[in-house]
Amino acid sequence: MAGSSRETVINYEFLRGRQNESVVKVLCLASAAASETFCFRPSYKIACHGSTVCDLNWIDVLIEYR
Repeated sequence: MAGSSRETVINYEFLRGRQNESVVKVLCLASAAASETFCFRPSYKIACHGSTVCDLNWIDVLIEYR
């Protein structure tokens, strides 16, 4: 297809887990045609916390982390 673009941007934010593993909090996929953001629940029980500065709050999410 002439003139079409297949470029995609993948952006993610993560925290360090109990055993120094990467725990993804937010995953965003974006292209010229569409974008989708996925917010994950904590992978294990932790105290609910967040930030009013960046609006990242563990309790605001819908997707189970498996």
